[in-house]
Amino acid sequence: MTDFHETSAADEALRQRLGINRRRFLSTCTAVGAGAVAAPVFGAAPAFAQPQAKGGHGHGHGRELVPAKKRGIILYTVRDATGRDPLASTLPSGFREVFKELARYGYKQVEFAGYNQHANAPGGAGLESVAGAKLLRSWLDEYGLRAQGNHGFIPGSWPLTQPDLDTFKKHLEIANILGMDHMGTGGDPTNSSYKADWDVAADKWNAMGAIARKAGIKLYTHNHDAAYGFLLDGGPLDAQGRPTRSSGIRKLEYFLKATDPRSVWLEMDVFWAHVAQYKFHTYTAHDGSQRKKVFDPAGLVSRNNKRFPLFHAKDGTRNDTSGQGYDMVAFGEGVIDYRAFFSRVGEKNYHNPMVEQDNAPSGTDAGQSLKLAKIGYDNLAALRKKR
Repeated sequence: MTDFHETSAADEALRQRLGINRRRFLSTCTAVGAGAVAAPVFGAAPAFAQPQAKGGHGHGHGRELVPAKKRGIILYTVRDATGRDPLASTLPSGFREVFKELARYGYKQVEFAGYNQHANAPGGAGLESVAGAKLLRSWLDEYGLRAQGNHGFIPGSWPLTQPDLDTFKKHLEIANILGMDHMGTGGDPTNSSYKADWDVAADKWNAMGAIARKAGIKLYTHNHDAAYGFLLDGGPLDAQGRPTRSSGIRKLEYFLKATDPRSVWLEMDVFWAHVAQYKFHTYTAHDGSQRKKVFDPAGLVSRNNKRFPLFHAKDGTRNDTSGQGYDMVAFGEGVIDYRAFFSRVGEKNYHNPMVEQDNAPSGTDAGQSLKLAKIGYDNLAALRKKR
């Protein structure tokens, strides 16, 4: 492990990008490093010491597209269950009981969407702390689950403030205790379409990613459809001096080129990538001509395969009246061709698909999100290569 009391030339460049003095920089890196060392609280954090599934979905594993150990779910899908009062329901409620239920379905991985649950659940409401992470880790280990990521805190300030750095450092420590390889956010690096703003975002993510890398964590950004729109990077300027036309490069493609592949990673939400395919197919070139360029989600991953350690496996049915082209449904019950997608991107022992359905909770059926989580697991496990 890197000695956090020493600064290399790369460290010094990072410190200057962050805009903080050397003492504060060393303090931050030392604390982050301590979090990384403290990871094995309930056994080696990165270890895959979980029993392999027997029978059932284990049959025909040679042709399966998603190995059993890689089948995961983001807990946002079942957020109503983790937030449910266990004293008022017989359904699984709170993290521990939800983990137990998801493991019963066959899931081996989870991605967090924050660390809050109902106050009456074991451990109390807020588990966003070292003590809370140790408790969560004990339950994950109890049910043979591995935490693979979190949609949590990513500093909004730039240059980074000391309070933001401290909070970021705390989340890295939590990630290490939970045994995560990845930590990220549910938002795009910037909501802008302008190249200058994406340059700023790239600088920020390179700096944060370098800190995360020192802690042994891959920092990732999860993206929706807008990030796959076309970058405004040329042509006549508007009244504010901003470009109005595009070279045809997509915003996230530019971000991939502008960021350090050792420090910045991505999580493709395959549903939203297909929404982008539907929405963003024509751009105005620098010369004013209209040009067509259809987005290929699997192609983007294939060209940058190791940059996408995580996916959101989310499905949809076509709806050409919605403006998005798709309506969200349970994974495996839509029209997105996941067999083709996973076959094309390959690297099945590297990628970590997380079943997600934003609209899984129901106001009339309290158990709906868990039922849909079960459907999602079964359909993920059933994906096989074409013969």
